Amino acid sequence: MTDYRDSLTAFRLLPSGSNVSLVKPEQQVFEAMMSGWENQQLSRGLRKQTIDGRTAIVSRFHEFVDKPPWKWTVADVDEFTGDAAGRSLTLSTLRQNHGAIRTFCDYITSPLYDWMEICDHQFGEVPSQVCLPWNTVAHRFEFEGDGKRRPLTYEEVELLFDTADARVDTLASSGRKGALGALRDAQLLKTIYAFGLRRTEAVMLDTVDLHYSSKMRHWGCYGALHVRWAKAAGGGAPRRRTVLLVPEFDWWVPGMQQWNEQARSRFAPGRDLDALWVTERRTRVSAGYLDRRFADLRDEAGLSKALTLHSLRHSYVTHLLEFGYADRFVQDQVGHMHASTTTIYASVSSDYKNRVLAEALKDLTEGEANDH
Repeated sequence: MTDYRDSLTAFRLLPSGSNVSLVKPEQQVFEAMMSGWENQQLSRGLRKQTIDGRTAIVSRFHEFVDKPPWKWTVADVDEFTGDAAGRSLTLSTLRQNHGAIRTFCDYITSPLYDWMEICDHQFGEVPSQVCLPWNTVAHRFEFEGDGKRRPLTYEEVELLFDTADARVDTLASSGRKGALGALRDAQLLKTIYAFGLRRTEAVMLDTVDLHYSSKMRHWGCYGALHVRWAKAAGGGAPRRRTVLLVPEFDWWVPGMQQWNEQARSRFAPGRDLDALWVTERRTRVSAGYLDRRFADLRDEAGLSKALTLHSLRHSYVTHLLEFGYADRFVQDQVGHMHASTTTIYASVSSDYKNRVLAEALKDLTEGEANDH
C-alpha cells in the first residue's frame, strides 16, 4: 500500500485558499491511515500475520459502515457486532474484531500523529474512539467455551495411548517399516497431554528444552520442559515458559528416555538438527502431520470425532484441577494470561464433583458432631 502521509501533511500546511487538492480525498486519507497504522505496528515488532489480520478486520468494518473513519460512531460498532453475532461468531472472534478497531482508532486519534489535524483541515470533522467498554467484548467472562469442546476422560486418554502403543508393537513385531515413527508419534502425543502443550509448542521443542526439576532430581532432565514457542501476546514475539512435570504423570519419563536416548538417534538427525521430534527425512515433525496422526489414532481407538489434538490440552487442565492443583498453578503451567481462559478449558467430571461434595459434607457433619 502506498504511503500518502507526506503528501497529506504537505496538503495540511497549504494555505486555506489554495487550489491544490487531493483527487479522491476520503479514499486517499483512509488508505494513508491504514498504511501509517501498518508501519506503526511494524515498528512495534508485531508479526505480519497479526498486522494482516487486524487490517483485514478494519477494512471489513470500513466496507460494512460505508463511510470514512472520521464519521464512524458507536452505533456503527453495535451494528457491525450484531451482524457478526447473527453469523454465530464466537466471543473470542468478536473480541478480536473489537480489538482491531479499537487499536486503529487509538492510532488515528493519537496526538502523536497528524490525523486529527488533517481530517479537521480537509473535512471539518475528526475521528473518535468508537470501541468503548460498554459496547465491546471484554476478556472477563467466567465461561466462553464452545459447548462442543470437551476434554478426554481418563478412560479415553488411556485408550488413545494404548492404541498408539499397540501400533508400535504391531509394526515392530511384523518387521514392517514405521515402528520408529509410531514410537515417536506415541511419545509426542503423550508429551502434549503430560505438559498441556499447544501443537506448535510441541513440534518446536528441541533436545535442549528438556530440563531438570529442582524438586524431582531423580527424573534427571525429564522433570520440566522449556517452552520457547508459546502463543504470542498482542502480536509480538512468542512467549516462553517452563512447564513442570507433575508426579501424577511420572509414567511419561521412561517413554521419553527411550525416545530421546535410544530411538531419536536412529533417524540420524545430525548435529544441525536439534528438533526433539524428527522425521525419516531428517526434518522437524510438522503441526499438520500431528493433527492427522491424532485423528488416525482417535478413529482407530473408536473415540468421538469431536475430539481434536487440542482436546489433550483441555484434558490436562481438567485433570490437574481434579488432582487438586490450584487454579493459578494450572494457569501458569499452560501459559494462559487470563484465568477465564483456563476456565474455558476445564470440564471437571461428575465423579470429581461428587468427591468434592462428599468431602464437604463430611467436614460439615464432623464439625456439627464436635459442636455437641
